[in-house]
Amino acid sequence: MHTLDTYRDSHAELRQMIDDLRALLAPDLLRIRPNARTAHQLLCDFGRRVREHLAQEDRSLYPGLLIHEDPRAKSIAWGFISGERPLRQTFRAYHKRWLKDCDFDFCETFLAQSHEILDMVESRIDREEQVLLPKLIEAGILRETSIVP
Repeated sequence: MHTLDTYRDSHAELRQMIDDLRALLAPDLLRIRPNARTAHQLLCDFGRRVREHLAQEDRSLYPGLLIHEDPRAKSIAWGFISGERPLRQTFRAYHKRWLKDCDFDFCETFLAQSHEILDMVESRIDREEQVLLPKLIEAGILRETSIVP
């Protein structure tokens, strides 16, 4: 069973990546090729990490909520599951357009879309912390702390 700490650690890692990317995604910095390469790699790592986070939730969190006796728990699960689709689709399209070919041409449109993606993920993390995680604890699906054997 995953613990609250597992998800908080994942959130902290994603938030740190968002902060790092926001600092790096500036036109002046991206004109320097090593910075552009670093930004590209961090964006690819970020995308992989977001996909891992969502997959972990799909495997570990939602099944328990979907079969829970409380209809509110089921509703929350379906809300988060359906909320994943736009995030996944947007990031997939973003990756295909901007990251796939390693073309470090980071124009204004790229920067705007990059910040939009970061905002979407940050908003998702906020919703998970404020809505999903408390409901999982209440439902007994997630423990507050890990138990050391």
